[in-house]
Amino acid sequence: MNNPLLAPFNTAFESIPFSIIKNEDYQTAFETALIWAKNDIQAICQQTEKPTFENTIEALELSGETLNKVSAVFFNLLHAETNEQLQKTAQIISPLLSEFSNDIRLNPILFDKIQQVYDEKDSLGLTAEQLRLLEKKYKSFTRNGARLEEEDQVRLRAIDKDLAKLTLDFGENVLAETNAFELHLTDKNDLEGLPSYVIEEAKKEAESKGKNMGWVFTLQAPSYLPFVTYAKNRALRQQMTLAYGKRAFQDNVHNNENIVQKMAELRLERANLLGFNTHADFVLEERMANAPKIVLDFLDDFVQKAREFGERDVNELKAFAKQLDGIEDFERWDHAYYAEKLKQEKYSYAEEDLKPYFSLGKVVQGAFQIAQKLYGLHFNIRNDIDKYHEDVQVYEVLDENNNHLALFYADFFPRKGKKAGAWMTSFREQSRVQGQEKRPHISIVCNFTKPTEKTPSLLTFNEVTTLFHEFGHALHGILADSTYQSLSGTNVYHDFVELPSQFMENFCYEAEALALFAAHYETQEIIPQSLIDKVKNAAQFMEGYQTIRQLSFGLLDMAWHAQNPLLIDTVEEFEQKALASTDLYAPMKGTNMSVAFSHLFNGGYSSGYYSYKWAEVLDADAFAYFKENSIFNPEIAKKFKHLLASGGSVDPMELYEHFRGKKPDNRALLKRAGFI
Repeated sequence: MNNPLLAPFNTAFESIPFSIIKNEDYQTAFETALIWAKNDIQAICQQTEKPTFENTIEALELSGETLNKVSAVFFNLLHAETNEQLQKTAQIISPLLSEFSNDIRLNPILFDKIQQVYDEKDSLGLTAEQLRLLEKKYKSFTRNGARLEEEDQVRLRAIDKDLAKLTLDFGENVLAETNAFELHLTDKNDLEGLPSYVIEEAKKEAESKGKNMGWVFTLQAPSYLPFVTYAKNRALRQQMTLAYGKRAFQDNVHNNENIVQKMAELRLERANLLGFNTHADFVLEERMANAPKIVLDFLDDFVQKAREFGERDVNELKAFAKQLDGIEDFERWDHAYYAEKLKQEKYSYAEEDLKPYFSLGKVVQGAFQIAQKLYGLHFNIRNDIDKYHEDVQVYEVLDENNNHLALFYADFFPRKGKKAGAWMTSFREQSRVQGQEKRPHISIVCNFTKPTEKTPSLLTFNEVTTLFHEFGHALHGILADSTYQSLSGTNVYHDFVELPSQFMENFCYEAEALALFAAHYETQEIIPQSLIDKVKNAAQFMEGYQTIRQLSFGLLDMAWHAQNPLLIDTVEEFEQKALASTDLYAPMKGTNMSVAFSHLFNGGYSSGYYSYKWAEVLDADAFAYFKENSIFNPEIAKKFKHLLASGGSVDPMELYEHFRGKKPDNRALLKRAGFI
């Protein structure tokens, strides 16, 4: 068989041979793999033996192996290294995958066999993990239409097919709008305030776009964020901020207003078909916070605690801007600029003071060292393993006994075919079924400033915490030690999955950890304690504002998914109303967040954005435990490693209580934020 995606990967650790896979291979690979996966399901349905855990539940878990492999490669590249041909393939394949998923979940013969096993679960002598897999498989059917009448099942299939296409359309529109905008400057005076590395990168961007002179700034994070933070020219900051806020909200073919409304309506209809009041009710049934009221009470409680601190932060900035530059009409596009100025004045340091101590290579090695001190891991670069882009680095991860544990792919720089933001993903997840051990292939994808001829890639402190955040997710996957793939690694409740990532961010504030990697890229001087103290003292700077901002995202999510979207007149008015209790600035006319909110409409976080703040309660409480006993305490690290390795094979609250010895409470987070 000539298609490399359909053959075994005869490579080191069965890694993906990216260099021999062609764009045209994906569609034929999907078509063939779908046939094989359907045959797997048919074999389960046609067996005449009494349904058992092994011949039904475990067989279902192992079905579609090639389809899962092809999907992992394709959809990861669709986000990290896309092109027009991949996008066209996605439009063809996504509805077929949605239809196949429904073919499984709505198969009455298959569900009857699962029901028989489920009904006898208490007498089967199953292990705790087998019982959890059985519960998960059973619920995946009952929660997705197995008990519906035929007419409703037909409608469910149509909804899922439409949602699959709308999700792709949404993401393509946001990417197209992000790539379409450029701010081309030719007057050097317009660069005042911008750091040299930003100017140098903008010059390279202009040259790459065929401009003979000047500098080009884009809406990609490494260009956009420094510009609105440092550019003195207020009118240009406004232009950039408005351009960012107008993505997919303009009168053109990439407008997402109808798409988000249609997606919300279809999600509601789907939930109603399945017996739930709202999409949020459906989603939250499988979360630690298992009802919309719990989430809304959680968010509202934090709004009440943080609102006055958010208002205080903004008022302080307004007064500072008026005193410094006579600004009377303080606006959103002024916030980052004056916040950075005020931080410099209050704490006597600027982000630019920190960047020389955070060269990307050193930070990555520091993250590796921390993983070694906590969990005994070693990361060895492997130049012999294929990769999908020259910027990607591949590492083999070894445990404390030098046994192979995982492959780790690191993709750090922006490019035209890469989605904005940062995320962790996997090309292969861990499992250990029927004596066959599969170790994971984990990846993190970010968008940091590229190195120049003069300097390495230097990270802002926010980018350092972003890297540690995604590395925390990666460790969750790397350390996975479950039997079944669907219970392995990050396959946990969404409001638990952010605990490992946010936990790792805490090390960025600790002198003992910073000493491992925060060294000046020119002099190799370790970051001075005085600067560390300033960073720690500034940790609560604008925390009220940041907390309110994050809570607003969760409330907007719940507004879309915990009520009836059919009552929406316009997306703009709806969003403004949803954000009224958290808006610390007047809305910017002609902008909208919902239409570019990829977490909700293209990233699997619908009815789940609250989980970032929910997990902050967990991570603050967990790190407080370490701080009480030293941040590299081996016994506590061993317990946290068990939490990571267990994945979704154990109830998350049970896992947390086993680690912490008690239920979590929010005092550590409130204290960290400066609210108590």
